[in-house]
Amino acid sequence: MRLFNILAAGCLALISATVQAENVAGLYQVREPVTGPGAEARAAATAKALDTLVLRLTGDPKAAQNPALAELRKDPQQIINQVGSEAGPPESVLVEFDPGSTERALRKAGLALWGSNRPSILGWWLNDSAEGSSLVGDGQASAQPLRRAAQHRGLPLRLPLADLQEQLVANAEHIEGGDPAPLREASERYGADALLAVHAREADGKWQGKWQLWLGDQREQGSADGADPAALADAVMQAVSVRLAPRYVTRPGASSQLQVQVQGMNLQRYAELARVLEPYGPRLQMAEGSTLTYAVTANREQLRAQLGLARLQELPAEQAPASPTPPAVAAGAGVPPAAAAQPVAVPFDGLRFRW
Repeated sequence: MRLFNILAAGCLALISATVQAENVAGLYQVREPVTGPGAEARAAATAKALDTLVLRLTGDPKAAQNPALAELRKDPQQIINQVGSEAGPPESVLVEFDPGSTERALRKAGLALWGSNRPSILGWWLNDSAEGSSLVGDGQASAQPLRRAAQHRGLPLRLPLADLQEQLVANAEHIEGGDPAPLREASERYGADALLAVHAREADGKWQGKWQLWLGDQREQGSADGADPAALADAVMQAVSVRLAPRYVTRPGASSQLQVQVQGMNLQRYAELARVLEPYGPRLQMAEGSTLTYAVTANREQLRAQLGLARLQELPAEQAPASPTPPAVAAGAGVPPAAAAQPVAVPFDGLRFRW
């Protein structure tokens, strides 16, 4: 009865719980500019939209050229729901791909996929131009190219307010420095998963940028360039996506059956956990108080990464008791009825987390 009550209440929570920002909206909707007049230019833009989507879902720059996708590239309409137009400049096509058909086609091609639950990124972006140095803040006109680039590459980007205090902190020294502590302190109020620091400079009519990304204790860095701020922003976001994706993609055939146990559950957390575990086919096996145990099909490291995004903390094996074997199982194994009335401890070989 307790298990039924938890499941029933969880279904209500699924309806009412607020989805966190890490769940990327519009992941299967792609905008691409049309570079010329006529149907051929629109067809070329539509084909490029497919390439953009494949990169967005795999994080692999070479994935779109996979020979197994050759037929799909010839006829992308088989996974497209609709194609619209947006007036310019520049004129663009807006391609809406079908999520189910797209995922099946890419998995059939043997490609590893990255779901819509992605780390939120707080971007500290410092522009240096002939007019001076400026920190890009939420609501500024200079924020629009960054937001468009992040959406184009499938990244949930947040931007700071860029008030006076933040402008003092996000200077060139801290943006390019190897110690993220000053920026992390200023980032606390935004609650993002990752921290992106970019120093962009205009030189000889072009833009160049150095970027650093911190996700937990891990750091990535690189450089990019573009003809204008929008092109630079897109190049940086693409590079960030390529670096992040390998931590979260699910490779065909690389998963196995395992258990995951989560402590400290309540109704809203049940809904959140159901959303995070959904790609792994979760099957609830046991509910004991505020602890739930699921069977899933997943890769251990990628499951760890996804649960980390939900702010769950992994528990060492020695911090939790062994899982009980149901009495019916024990009795069937030849255990006397009196002993079978008590749960029998068995080794737990899965992952344990707590909120």
